[in-house]
Amino acid sequence: MVGGGQLARMTHEAGIPLGIRFKLLSDTRQDSAAQVVSDVVVGDYRDLETLRAFAQGCDVITFDHEHVPAEHLRALEADGVVIRPGVEALLHAQDKGVMRERLRTAGVSCPRHRIVADPADVERFAEEGDGFPVVLKTVRGGYDGKGVWVVGDAEEAAEPFRAGVPVLAEEKVDFARELAANVVRSPHGQAVAYPVVESIQVNGVCDTVIAPAPGLGEELSGQAQEMALKIAAELGVVGHLAVELFETRDGRLLVNELAMRPHNSGHWTQDGAVTSQFANHVRAVLDLPLGDPRPRATWTVMTNVLGGDFPDMYAAYLHCMARDPALKIHMYGKDVKPGRKVGHVNTYGDDLADVRERGRHAADYLRGTITE
Repeated sequence: MVGGGQLARMTHEAGIPLGIRFKLLSDTRQDSAAQVVSDVVVGDYRDLETLRAFAQGCDVITFDHEHVPAEHLRALEADGVVIRPGVEALLHAQDKGVMRERLRTAGVSCPRHRIVADPADVERFAEEGDGFPVVLKTVRGGYDGKGVWVVGDAEEAAEPFRAGVPVLAEEKVDFARELAANVVRSPHGQAVAYPVVESIQVNGVCDTVIAPAPGLGEELSGQAQEMALKIAAELGVVGHLAVELFETRDGRLLVNELAMRPHNSGHWTQDGAVTSQFANHVRAVLDLPLGDPRPRATWTVMTNVLGGDFPDMYAAYLHCMARDPALKIHMYGKDVKPGRKVGHVNTYGDDLADVRERGRHAADYLRGTITE
């Protein structure tokens, strides 16, 4: 696996029961996954020769991020290395402009958009629609709200262009909430779909995921799952695909983002599904039969734990575990920094309000926001 973050850490954990030997290309020995994987290569994923040396002896290469240069991945494929989800598929997660155009030609509904050249072009884009505000995104490299701006006029639109990379303009969608449809697809075309979830963002960062999405009707839920499965097939995705969606106030679904790897919106599956997203990603990239994606409980809630001013989160275990013996805590081994994702908690049960409160309390106590 290329990338040493928490997604690699949890994917490695899912492969242990299957006896999968896991090799990691990590930036440092201190990265989340590098702390728990025995076979670690420290190197730069942006260097082709480093990637070639790492690939020696690997049956398949997969990723915990989308940032490996496409030309390097094509070179590895030409060397005979098996890349999954596949270079051409991965390009649509790397480049928002490419993704938007491909989905448009495939008949998948997205926000109105186009590549813009400068602030004046952003103003023209706004005038073609409902005016400002407009959402601007760098086509590459953005995540967790980074590389995304909501601008109210042409003057505010200057900032995104300073990075020197193409900028995508999108209409600001008047949405009721954000949803995510997670699916997994294997090389021979078997695919499974998890229940559609509601994803609640705070300051551009995922805070809470509720599975299944409350009040989502069967018809719209089915549409979201079918849309995700269609995208996976159209793009030739092998492995896990997360399709982030807007549910509009008039009852439509629009695709916001794609991620071709395990995803924050699927972390609930570790404790809330028969087979987790991580286990099914491992099965898919190794072309094994996929596992059952059905939920184990009526409701499962994933609450992210963000760093605050309280660095010793582990001291909070005594309180959290004693208060809620059913609580599932997943920490990533990261240094605590304000606003940084350092872990998550999963709670589950039959009463959604209770499940949400338990998750919120544990996440806030671990962060140090509350002390009782």
